[in-house]
Amino acid sequence: MTTIAAAGTAGGWGRELRAMLALAWPLALTNLSQVALVVTDTLFLGHLGEIPLAAATLGGNLYFIAMSLPFGLAFAASAMMAQEKGRVRHHVREMRRTFRQAMWLGLLSFPPIALLLWHSAIFLRATGQDPELAEAAQTFVRAMMWGLVPFYGFLLLRGFLSALERPNAALWVSTACIGINVVLDYALVAGGFGVPSLGVVGAGVASASSNLFMFLGLVGVMALDRRVSRFQLAGRFWRTDFRRMVEIVRIGLPIAGTMLLEIGVFSGTALVMGWFGPSAVAAHAVALQVASSCFMVPMGIGQAATARVGLAAGAEDPEGVHRAGWMAIGLAAGFMASTALVLLLVPGFLAALFLPPDLGETRRLAATLLMVAGLFQLADGVQVAAAGALRGLKDTRLPLLFAALGYWVLGLPVGMLLGFPAGLGPVGVWFGLAAGLAVVAVLMTLRWRRLVVLAPG
Repeated sequence: MTTIAAAGTAGGWGRELRAMLALAWPLALTNLSQVALVVTDTLFLGHLGEIPLAAATLGGNLYFIAMSLPFGLAFAASAMMAQEKGRVRHHVREMRRTFRQAMWLGLLSFPPIALLLWHSAIFLRATGQDPELAEAAQTFVRAMMWGLVPFYGFLLLRGFLSALERPNAALWVSTACIGINVVLDYALVAGGFGVPSLGVVGAGVASASSNLFMFLGLVGVMALDRRVSRFQLAGRFWRTDFRRMVEIVRIGLPIAGTMLLEIGVFSGTALVMGWFGPSAVAAHAVALQVASSCFMVPMGIGQAATARVGLAAGAEDPEGVHRAGWMAIGLAAGFMASTALVLLLVPGFLAALFLPPDLGETRRLAATLLMVAGLFQLADGVQVAAAGALRGLKDTRLPLLFAALGYWVLGLPVGMLLGFPAGLGPVGVWFGLAAGLAVVAVLMTLRWRRLVVLAPG
């Protein structure tokens, strides 16, 4: 990767701010709407007791670990389509081919992923989880996993629309899906409308159905838009382009690895919480849901950075590359600084939204974990924005190494030391996560700074 030298003007920064916000806020709200689906499940399951909530948490963590590869492929395709759009020449054909090959790769990856998810209780029991909890988590995953392919298709379509800088359709569909998921959870989890309560199975079915609706809904909305439908994304779907497949895999596997390491460390933390008991798992679930909700905004900014940096890189505009990346990092840092204040000031109120009064000890632990989450908000926002900017330049290998170092060499081991030998329990584990995120944020930012150097004068 060659270093890009760039200089910018005040007017250029203003234009970039407007363009970045126009793209980032619908992407961020789309991410929040997707988290709202999980939060909805958590709210309904939380009132059924600790076991259903803990089972859905463990099962959901396994599901998102399995989604690492599809996420990586989708984000790689998004970066490629952005650069193809930036080059302008033959972009309709090139973007269509990239979308088609990415879709094929996603379909091919589903059978082995589904096989692993179907037998997830074996893995959970091997990590020392309570057998009853492991079986309940597997039941949840077996229902939820059927929404994996539709969700991957939705991610690809959203990446395509981001490259076109037309993200609103994905937001509309995701927002509508929240209402659908609430209705399904009320019926299938809470036993509303005279339907027998299915517990964790109902939550899994609701999530899978919502993912299917998101994909089909976005396909329908895009089909009605002439500027989008002219790309004919499903045209000649059977044709293969192995060179393009290889490029998607080459870029996507490090992204998948990075996400696997990041998701895995939080999922691994959930497994560690299982050693402290169901109360710790439930408190971890609540704190993670709130922190994840905050994270979705800088994640949307990072996705916008991938598109904006990719468009500028494809157009061979080094000034645009420079401005897009630093603008994204600055916006993400500013937003997460504000969320840190909220988590530090009102953690008890937030915990009470998820847990009933009779779980007082779990509430108090969740509030403490939320305060620790407030400490790593800034680092979490910076690292995801910087990673998104690097993806726009197709720079994905070193970020993988950074994630391995920050999350697994430092973060989780430090957390284990603080949690067990040091006697800090679940809170110590979360302090370790905070340290790991800080290291990753610094390394990602330094990598971006090295690739994009502001020329003097």
